[in-house]
Order: sequence, then C-alpha cells, then structure tokens
Amino acid sequence: MKTQSVHANPSKNRSPRRRSREFALQGLYEWLLNKDEASAVIDHIRQAHGFNKADTEHFVNLLSGTIAQYESLRAKIIPHIDRNPDELSPIEYAILLLGTFELVNCLEIPYRVVINEAVELTKSFGGIDGHKFVNGVLDKTAADIRKTEVDADRS
Repeated sequence: MKTQSVHANPSKNRSPRRRSREFALQGLYEWLLNKDEASAVIDHIRQAHGFNKADTEHFVNLLSGTIAQYESLRAKIIPHIDRNPDELSPIEYAILLLGTFELVNCLEIPYRVVINEAVELTKSFGGIDGHKFVNGVLDKTAADIRKTEVDADRS
C-alpha cells in the first residue's frame, strides 16, 4: 500500500541539499506508516516530480541511514520529549529522526544548520507551532550529541 506524498508550498529557490531533506522526509513518512523496505521507499521517492533537482547522495544517505539507525535515533530523542514518540505527529517525528541522524552522522554540517533545516522543514510540512517543538527537542538533543560544539558556540 502506498501513501500519498507529503505536500507543501515551500519556496521555489531551494538548494539541492534542502530538496534532499524534503524528499527524505517524504520517504521517512512513508516508511513510518507502511514499514516498506528502505530500498522500495527510496525507489518510490526517486520517481517523484522534481527529484532530479535534489542532492541524490545526501537523500539516500539521510533516508537509508535514518531507517537503519531508527532505534538508536529514537532513543536519543525520547529523553527530550514529554510523551511517547508514537503520539507525535508523524511529520514532526520524522523530522526529529532526520535531524538527529544528521547531528550524529553529518559532523561537517554545523549543529545550528541541522536544527535550522529541521525547523524550516517543520514550517513547510508540519503543524502550526510544530517548529517550536522541533527546535526545542533538537536543541537539547544536539547538546547531548555534540556537547563540545554546542558548549563552544554558547560561550
């Protein structure tokens, strides 16, 4: 069973990296709902309109890595939320997982950029005030995962 794609009306001037995050979000949303094989989800999303403008390598790394590390990423988020992750909006939950994946695995991307990109995704695809929740959770998660970088930035 295929789900509908996540739709929004974000700016047309998106970088290939931002597009890769948007498509990874769509893929992770599909995976969270259907639990299809990662390769099937990736193949499905690669057929989406506009995918050719995305950073394909980052998309595949982000989506397949988040799915592969799902349990450990979930464990990093849980201490910073006030409810069971399964009670979160699937969009905001997917964005938290993707952001946490980047915090753990994409050390070349500054933590503030990871958080900002997650907030922008939430503003485009999530609920009205979801970006505030995502920002708070990822800020606390970043302080755990990248303590040295966060401490240096805050001092």
